Amino acid sequence: MDEERNKVGKKASAVAIGSNCFLTVLNIVVGLTGGSYALIAEGLHTLSDVITSVIAYIGFKVGQRPADEKFTSGYGRAEAIAGLIIVMFLTLIAFEIMNTARHKLMDPETITIPDNLVLIMAAVGIILNFVISRYIIKIGKEINSPAIVADGEHQKTDIYTSVVIFIGVFVAKIGFPQMDPIIGFLIGLLILKTTYTLAKENLLAVMGGSPDDKEIVSKITEIVDGTPDASNAHNIKLDNFSSYIIVNLDVKIDGNLTLYEADKITSQIEGKISEEIDGIKSVSVKASPFEE
Repeated sequence: MDEERNKVGKKASAVAIGSNCFLTVLNIVVGLTGGSYALIAEGLHTLSDVITSVIAYIGFKVGQRPADEKFTSGYGRAEAIAGLIIVMFLTLIAFEIMNTARHKLMDPETITIPDNLVLIMAAVGIILNFVISRYIIKIGKEINSPAIVADGEHQKTDIYTSVVIFIGVFVAKIGFPQMDPIIGFLIGLLILKTTYTLAKENLLAVMGGSPDDKEIVSKITEIVDGTPDASNAHNIKLDNFSSYIIVNLDVKIDGNLTLYEADKITSQIEGKISEEIDGIKSVSVKASPFEE
């Protein structure tokens, strides 16, 4: 399972990096030759996609490492840490793009009217980014990788920026050239919006929390109550490692059972929880009698 997950994750990262290298070159070259700062800003944004894809893949690879003496529960949180590194990098890119756009608006002589080639490139960007982002997010969710999902969500913002660039170039060509650097500034804001969402999700994972805690606890309680001679699941602790969750809980069992029978029941509960709830890697059940 881990080998297949690693193979699929590697493929998703390769697609993201390759396609973004292609878009980076096209956006910057067409932006420079076509006179569009907005498209140059998008090129820088796409260049950041290449770098963040590399960071996401490194986090993914480290997260795949098996548990050892130093990290007895595994390296899963490396993926969330990679997501936070992406957040910090994107924040710097966003402010740089916004700052350059601000300088252009303060000095109108530096603004040029984009040509039709920029419109064509924006349309190409819309189509390519739509296909690429959907693919990466789908793969990230299938293998439960926060780093790859974060990379795909970042890629998805390029769809909106390409749409905005297309509209902005059209408006600039009909008599409002200031629209081009304004679009560049808006691209920076869109990147910041994405970083805010990613920051919340990855901080939660780094701290060991899960957005689905209540649903998982409810399902665990249901499994325990449905197991013969067991009930009252309590002290349920979920430790989120980004790509997987480790569960510890206490249950009550019939005090008249033998040690062998009690162990068989706890093993049954552990197996059911691992099988029926996605994303759970390890379960530890501690049993105590109904009457202590």
